[in-house]
Amino acid sequence: MPLRRGLAFVTAIAAWAALALQLALLITQAVNDGGSILAAVWRFFGFFTIIMNLMAAVVATALVLDPGGRFAGVRSRLVTAAAIVFGGLVYSVLLRAIWQPTGWQAVADHALHDVTPVLFFLTWLVWDHGGLKWRDALWAAVPPLAYCGYAFARGAADGWYAYWFLNPEALNLTQLTASIVLLTAAFLIIAVTLVSIDRLLGGRRGVARAA
Repeated sequence: MPLRRGLAFVTAIAAWAALALQLALLITQAVNDGGSILAAVWRFFGFFTIIMNLMAAVVATALVLDPGGRFAGVRSRLVTAAAIVFGGLVYSVLLRAIWQPTGWQAVADHALHDVTPVLFFLTWLVWDHGGLKWRDALWAAVPPLAYCGYAFARGAADGWYAYWFLNPEALNLTQLTASIVLLTAAFLIIAVTLVSIDRLLGGRRGVARAA
């Protein structure tokens, strides 16, 4: 128990620190460009990367402070693990090659897309297993679908889209639909994989306790 809660603690600290650094950088940039702090905060919450890291920070914090609570439950851990793994993979496949930050932005970038995903996945891996059912993987479809609706609503309001593959000004309806379907399918594939790992680890630990 101390080891896994210690890992959850490190994960929570890393996630909150990465989020704070990224917010500070956006505010600094906005102010230097003559913008407002409110505009920087609005932009901050437009990225799925930020939302998934917030999920990881909240769940990791719950694992430390309230491991029996709702936010630390098996479904919350599953959905968050799927989101954070998905985010890291999408960034590596679609975005890393076209975005090469430097300085503190590079630190924030690696913390949000590399460090937190790895730490949270390890935290999920060492926690209790065997409590998930196959249908629980369907909950992983909620974050991508909710974010797509949120992103389109934001974009309609201010004309800014965080990701090119969810930009209706650059893609036609067929392409946008394909993006949403592929993103959701990828989430579900990751979630099913995680449920498989959960059931495998839960079975092994059950056998070990019986022996």
